[in-house]
Amino acid sequence: MKTVLIIEDDPEIVHLLEIHLKDLQCQVHTSLRGDDGLTKAVQLVPDLIILDIMLPGMDGIAVCQKIRANNIKSPIIMLTAKAEEIDKVLGL
Repeated sequence: MKTVLIIEDDPEIVHLLEIHLKDLQCQVHTSLRGDDGLTKAVQLVPDLIILDIMLPGMDGIAVCQKIRANNIKSPIIMLTAKAEEIDKVLGL
């Protein structure tokens, strides 16, 4: 069973993602805060991380940087309402 970590502060988005991922037989873990999400990412080393950019506690860019600094190679899908080119570059 694949493990997915959702780090997103909007409970409705989290709920929808959970429904679809569980339908795909994924084990889903969630966090509504960036700092808590980072802790879970380090503990779980999930197969996939779905990461919001604008989060309380620690923003998604910082979470992503710290995940990679911990040598966690899990793929990360970044969710964002930001559309500026600089935001896309920072995400990479």
